[in-house]
Amino acid sequence: MRDKPTLGVTFRPQLPPERLREVAQAADRAGVAELWLWEDCFLEGGLTAATAALAWTERLRVGVGLLPVPLRNPALAAMEIATVARLFPGRLLPGLGHGVLDWMAQVGAGVASPMGLLREYTCAVRELLHGATVRTAGRYVQLDGVALDWAPPQPPPLLVGGRGPKTLRLAGELADGVIIDSGTTPDGVRAALAHVEAGRAAAGRAEPPRVIVYLEVGDPTAPGLRERTDALAAAGADTVVLQPTGDAPDPLPLIAAVAPWS
Repeated sequence: MRDKPTLGVTFRPQLPPERLREVAQAADRAGVAELWLWEDCFLEGGLTAATAALAWTERLRVGVGLLPVPLRNPALAAMEIATVARLFPGRLLPGLGHGVLDWMAQVGAGVASPMGLLREYTCAVRELLHGATVRTAGRYVQLDGVALDWAPPQPPPLLVGGRGPKTLRLAGELADGVIIDSGTTPDGVRAALAHVEAGRAAAGRAEPPRVIVYLEVGDPTAPGLRERTDALAAAGADTVVLQPTGDAPDPLPLIAAVAPWS
């Protein structure tokens, strides 16, 4: 069982980019620990938005959950993540994932084995961020002696977003933590983390993973919200990210509701 969770709020990309500054600064003032962004096609770039939000705030951590791996060469992804991590040490939380497969096919980036791509990609990006020279000739990732000149002295935790057992196990095996989608009950979180722990055990990894769980909130003033976040923490969530609905995507009411908790 965890202590009280870290609280985050989602800036959904259904809001225009010009709203980001207002929301990020409101979260920073309110003491909300984390702001989470999405890179949904074809809305807003995750890393560009994250950089802006970090520059506009003082202490806020910013997560991108998640970056669809078919859209970027892993060397480019590592370069971008490393640059932002060095500019804002300890404040970037990058997440990788399959992306919506229909969208990936729509832009000509679909692959025969999304799981194979995610495995090769996660390995390469994490090694690059940790200063390694990477040589790999996989099915999808080919790097010939690639190393970052500006690897971050403190690499950010590399997260993987997952739903199915295979992806969750991969997150445990290869990543520093996992992002679990909204709609997951506390029992569902426990079941998901059993797959994550199986992956970590198979890889011989002892350090605990960072666990981020999204929680969709229709009415932030309705009773029971704090109890719902505490239940997810008891199930294993380190951070609970409150997510407004698609019909009412403005996160400012959520920020106002949780400000007294911070």
